[in-house]
Amino acid sequence: MTLAITNSRPPDPRELPAPSGLMCSLLAMPERTAIVDVSPSFSWIVNSNENGDLQRAYELEVADKASGLVIWNSSKVTSDQSVAVAYAGPPLSRRTGYSWRVRTWNARGLMSAWSPAQGFTTGGERVAGADRYTTARYPVVQTAVTPVHVVWLGAGHVLLDFGRDAFAGLDITLDLPVPSTISIHLGEALTASGCIDRKPGGSIRCQAADVSFGAGKQTVRVPLTPNDGRLMSDGIGPVMPFRYVEIENLPSESAFVSSVQLVAHYPFDDRAAEFSSSNAELNAVWELCRYTMKATSFGGVFVDGDRERLPYEADAYINQLGYYYCDREFTLSRYSHEYLIQHPTWPTEWILHSVLIAWTDYLYTGDSKSIACFYDDLKAKSLIALARPDGLIASSAATPENLKAIYRDRIEDIVDWPIVERDGYDFRPVNTVVNAFYYRALLLMAKIADALGNGEDAMNFREQAARVFDAFNAALFDPGTGLYVDGEGACHSSLHANMCAAAFELVPDARMQSVAAFIRGKGMACSVYGAQYLLEACYAANMDGYALDLLTARDERSWMNMIDGLGATMTTEAWSGNVKPNQDWNHAWGAAPANIIPRFVMGIEPVEPGYRSVRIRPRVTGLTSASIKTPTIRGAIRAEFVASTDHVTLTVELPANMTAEIWLPAGGASHARLVVDGAVVQGVRDGRYVVAYGIGSGKHALERRIASPS
Repeated sequence: MTLAITNSRPPDPRELPAPSGLMCSLLAMPERTAIVDVSPSFSWIVNSNENGDLQRAYELEVADKASGLVIWNSSKVTSDQSVAVAYAGPPLSRRTGYSWRVRTWNARGLMSAWSPAQGFTTGGERVAGADRYTTARYPVVQTAVTPVHVVWLGAGHVLLDFGRDAFAGLDITLDLPVPSTISIHLGEALTASGCIDRKPGGSIRCQAADVSFGAGKQTVRVPLTPNDGRLMSDGIGPVMPFRYVEIENLPSESAFVSSVQLVAHYPFDDRAAEFSSSNAELNAVWELCRYTMKATSFGGVFVDGDRERLPYEADAYINQLGYYYCDREFTLSRYSHEYLIQHPTWPTEWILHSVLIAWTDYLYTGDSKSIACFYDDLKAKSLIALARPDGLIASSAATPENLKAIYRDRIEDIVDWPIVERDGYDFRPVNTVVNAFYYRALLLMAKIADALGNGEDAMNFREQAARVFDAFNAALFDPGTGLYVDGEGACHSSLHANMCAAAFELVPDARMQSVAAFIRGKGMACSVYGAQYLLEACYAANMDGYALDLLTARDERSWMNMIDGLGATMTTEAWSGNVKPNQDWNHAWGAAPANIIPRFVMGIEPVEPGYRSVRIRPRVTGLTSASIKTPTIRGAIRAEFVASTDHVTLTVELPANMTAEIWLPAGGASHARLVVDGAVVQGVRDGRYVVAYGIGSGKHALERRIASPS
């Protein structure tokens, strides 16, 4: 017997709140596109008013949208799974509308109301030979933004400031007494006199257009120069990055009516993430990087900025991590990754980044479809085929067969970009940075293989990683200096060799002190891309205060210089034009703080895929307070700490169906204890921290206390 989905019955107050945040194949708004997957997956946020609550069962229904008839009911399934639940009904028809809903049971057996039904539509047949994407994505949208400042520079000459740089089109409304040709300039930078810089240099944009207006009130879309083959999403047309508009030769001030910046971006929830702290510079850097996530999504795929508008793996990885902490949105990251699997770029380390991206996708979504689909490709991109007997690799060892397996005709080590940011790196066939990334890729491939049930592969990857660890520390470490050299046979030790070794946990404890001191002494001797791994290395070496210094610095090589020195509102391609004369001002690979601040300053990272469990380990050094709201596929996590020399308190709010391990700094005390919700618990001491495990959902207050040895 078939039943129709209905939401007409009002919820029973004795029921649990209905699930919310429904996602079909990772899409929160699947009605905006077509679901490519013939067997979609379903995710939802479990809601409960009870602390420590877990989902114990669920029931899911899928119905034909036109008739409302249920075509599949899962029945009550005893499971805590609330992410990536696979459709298991009869085959779905192509180009057909469906809807689905879910209800849950909690730890005490209480049943929730049904969620509101969410609609989705299936796509058509795949074209033979087409790219093997598994991920549907939204069309890019446009948001109308009005100027925040209108400044008259002289008679008939007005400057519009839209507040932030954006990839956009421009509408201008004028009311003219007679038909006229009006001069309009769009740009990203101003001169000292407050006009648009019409010769800004590099890839900083400025464009002029003479636009014809008729008599009376009229709105005109300003024509933009075609993009010379650079990527733009379908349906929107050319966009360019600009913040400022100048309009000249207006007959009077009253002739100007209004103007709208038509900002192109992937659908984005500006309320999904929040951060504030006692450090104003850190707050400004966070907002710069958060906005960069939204503003650089204009093409519907992660790209490297305006100059090329091309996807690159290293850019995509940093972009992916930041995006996850700024919006509950996963399809843009996955689509970009799957595109790059089949259209890779040339650097050796970029190929290895595909493995990092794949694992991160699974860790944050809990959805294994992509890693399953591209598993063989990921094995090839681990570059394990290039290994010599001791485990280390050299890109020069790649054969035509190896290259074909990774869709390339050549690969070449890059270390950092531009070239001047390599800290004098001595390139050798066996490259230390490449092998550090290789080691990380092997460990993650073992985890991917485990997730897919490929135990033999997982064991092989772990064994190979162990060989690499030993060979790396034997062949690439100089006992005389206590540092890692740039490659086999090299005498030079760069920041990059040592920060990558530290970031990827290749440095034994006995060697960390000398490596950390060297890293600290080098400063920001790397690019904005390299800053991702420099900061990870700082936290791995317990240099929390130094990492904060780097995040909030005001010298030329800093994010605050992007804001105050350059006047950029998105992260830039390089620290300055002195480093890269052709840089652009809209490059997400410079936005490492978008993930570093929530992952390390606030310490929020998933432990189990899909945030089934989470670690919260705030690094409070240098801050007296900080608070965050960060999105996850299971719902938002909120955390706030207040810290002083001898006291730390932390409040957290976790969504239902999630557990946490919470780490508070022990402050050097050998007998630190935790107070959790008013009760003293014997926290587990782990290095510099005292840890409470098994913290359930809901609101909790934690405090570190110093207890007497007795």
